[in-house]
Amino acid sequence: MTAFQPYSSRPFARNAYRAVVAGVCAGLANYFGFNLKVTRCLAVVALCMALPVTLLAYFGTVMLVPSRHDPERQPGRDPEFGKALRSAPRQTMSDVRRKFQTLNTRLARLERYVTSSRFNLDREFKKL
Repeated sequence: MTAFQPYSSRPFARNAYRAVVAGVCAGLANYFGFNLKVTRCLAVVALCMALPVTLLAYFGTVMLVPSRHDPERQPGRDPEFGKALRSAPRQTMSDVRRKFQTLNTRLARLERYVTSSRFNLDREFKKL
């Protein structure tokens, strides 16, 4: 899920990986694209202003809304890359492009070495 998806395609769910109590604030911040710290501060302010209503709404959400896994915590996902991509997409993509060009150059050198006669000679020396 990206920050640019419309709300209708985003599922609302509690986020157990970023939870302090039950993940409701983390789920709200994720759904609406808010800053998590601001969402938690607003929850504390709401708790101070209307304690029974806030507790009822919070624990009602805990009981009714399922907890889902965090897509950024899946194996093979880098959460820092996701943050960088959201904050500066052009810079991040140019960094990725530069890294792939470097890897492509290294791979070309490796292929050139493996297909050369020097590789066969080195391999024969290692066998001795």
